[in-house]
Amino acid sequence: MKHHPDTRDITIPSAFCLFVLFLIALTQPLTAQNGFNIPFSQFGVGTVEQPYNIPMITKMGGVAYTLHGNNLVNPINPASYGSIQPESFVFDMGVGIQTSVLRDNNERLFDADGNIGYLLMAMPLTKWWKLGAGLMPYSTVNYESVSRSIDPTYPDTIKTIYDGNGGISQAFIGMAFNILNGSEKKPDIQVGFNVNFLTGNIYRAISNTFMHNDSAHYYLPNRRFKRTTMGNITLDFGLQARQPIGDKYTLGLGLVYKPYMDLTVKDMAIIYTYHANDESLIDTVFPGPDGDPSFNSKVEQANTFGFGLNFERNNRWQLAFDATFASWSGMKYTEGRQPSVFGTSSINYGPFSRYALGFEKKGNMDANTYWGRISWGMGIHRETGVLHLNINNNSQRVDEWGAGLGLTLPMRKGRSLLTLSLGYSSLGNSSILQRNTVTFGIAVSSCERWFFKRKYD
Repeated sequence: MKHHPDTRDITIPSAFCLFVLFLIALTQPLTAQNGFNIPFSQFGVGTVEQPYNIPMITKMGGVAYTLHGNNLVNPINPASYGSIQPESFVFDMGVGIQTSVLRDNNERLFDADGNIGYLLMAMPLTKWWKLGAGLMPYSTVNYESVSRSIDPTYPDTIKTIYDGNGGISQAFIGMAFNILNGSEKKPDIQVGFNVNFLTGNIYRAISNTFMHNDSAHYYLPNRRFKRTTMGNITLDFGLQARQPIGDKYTLGLGLVYKPYMDLTVKDMAIIYTYHANDESLIDTVFPGPDGDPSFNSKVEQANTFGFGLNFERNNRWQLAFDATFASWSGMKYTEGRQPSVFGTSSINYGPFSRYALGFEKKGNMDANTYWGRISWGMGIHRETGVLHLNINNNSQRVDEWGAGLGLTLPMRKGRSLLTLSLGYSSLGNSSILQRNTVTFGIAVSSCERWFFKRKYD
């Protein structure tokens, strides 16, 4: 008897062991940047990275809700796991390189960094029940800024330094269910959900230095430090449906819902004065001699609803549109100590919306040339109300717009994919602060047949 050399022999128990190793990897923190200056990340729980850190989504300008495939993992809509085929195991990893220019009316600052973006996987449990899991950054905090002010009671300038770092990682396990398998004129319907574990630490500090040479020590440098620790569970739900129209076209629908959730986080704070020369401690203002530096604060996930539509000429091209509406952007943070360690926050939480429009020319896997099998796409997005800031007693809304394009290169006869994306975004405006960012992303989606037996002649 002759064993077929082109068949795999990884049984279900072996695949399960690899899946367990993957889950162990989820316990390791994953952050979006190393030392990348993001001034707007000083608000809330930081700058939210999703969905533009995923090259397959960046390639179409941010369209995500109808995105699916048998060889890719789309965690933005958990219903997409239902497209994973039997006898398949999909592993997806992405990396990114970012360059950014920060500018206001007076200065410009350039910065750049690279990082591992995410680790994702999906596999079938049965023909109608699919599993997805992953680890990716949820938010990033990294900033440092300096301001100088004059107090009427002090004879010189007060120098204040604001700095922060850290971030929140998102580990998730999701399920998808094939409710109706489309054939001929019948629709294809999938539903799913993600259970997300948000974990990480955010460190923030404010330091005040009095520039006058005060030998009597009437004015002492002081520092306020706070660490926020998050370890909370959130949920999100998704649906995808596709209805054939004639012999060549398909109309697709994607829905995503994130329910409102009130979560408790742990804060630890200290306020102290120190010597200006050697920064040695003089006195602890908070907590007191017998006080506890820890207290509970809260973050709130907004009610968020998203829907997407796509119109596809089967295996040739698709045009897709997404819209998202939320009570506010990201997580709303409220400090639990009164009076506040850092004083009154300048952020207001107002309505948020996001729109994305994308086009993709799909590769033809039956093409005679490799170039004919390559997919390419492009798109644009617009976000309103990313932040609502209170500046000089005036509320100013911070918006973002961006664009993206990319290529998807098939490997191993089209079962595995290499995606290259280039994204651009502009956040804010020069009267406050503007951040223009260019992101180059690379993603490898490996789709292997793992769940079948050896074949013999």
